[in-house]
Amino acid sequence: MITVHHLHNSRSQRILWLLEELELPYQVKRYERDKNTNLAPAELMRVHPLGKSPVIDDDGDVIAETGAIIEYIVDAHGGGKLKPHQGADEYRRYQYWMHAAEGSYMPPLVLALMMGRIETAPMPFFAKPIARKLVKGVRDGYLDHTTKALFDYADAELTERDWFAGEEFTAADIIMSFPLEAAVQRIDVARRSSAIARFLKRIHDRPAYARALEKGGPYDYA
Repeated sequence: MITVHHLHNSRSQRILWLLEELELPYQVKRYERDKNTNLAPAELMRVHPLGKSPVIDDDGDVIAETGAIIEYIVDAHGGGKLKPHQGADEYRRYQYWMHAAEGSYMPPLVLALMMGRIETAPMPFFAKPIARKLVKGVRDGYLDHTTKALFDYADAELTERDWFAGEEFTAADIIMSFPLEAAVQRIDVARRSSAIARFLKRIHDRPAYARALEKGGPYDYA
């Protein structure tokens, strides 16, 4: 049986959702974040050296990284579900979004989070102008135009079709859920997109998504 090492309020929620969509048996081992640092507890390092979530254990095979876990579960246990046939246009789009979620979309979101924390962090009064200038430089020079391009593209793709790979729901939609859920909380271009809003409503209405929330506990993607 698959064991999901599930960190509260983390990307591992998508793994629970995937398993619910495939109706696979699994068990959840829960971990809570440190109340002061918001980091994963040290005990996760006993599961995997990086001490991060998600991690799964499938009868002794330990697998980390969200994309790798999703691909493994779909290939090993999916029975052909949630993945287009190779060679189809849908498969090419599926592969792109499977990698874009963590490779392209999450890094700027994490950077935006860090910039926000720098702006609000307590510091000596004479350091505040320096911090503001640093944050403005990062936003003007990279972050704003990068996030706009990324979410404009996601909006355009979801305007053309119901799901990221095509007209059928796939694992690409599961992995893309987290960056879009996070983005609508903090990125204006994503918040204004009606196509992204429709996509999020469709996934939130899925019974498997609701069951995963019941298994994983409260999920604050903001």
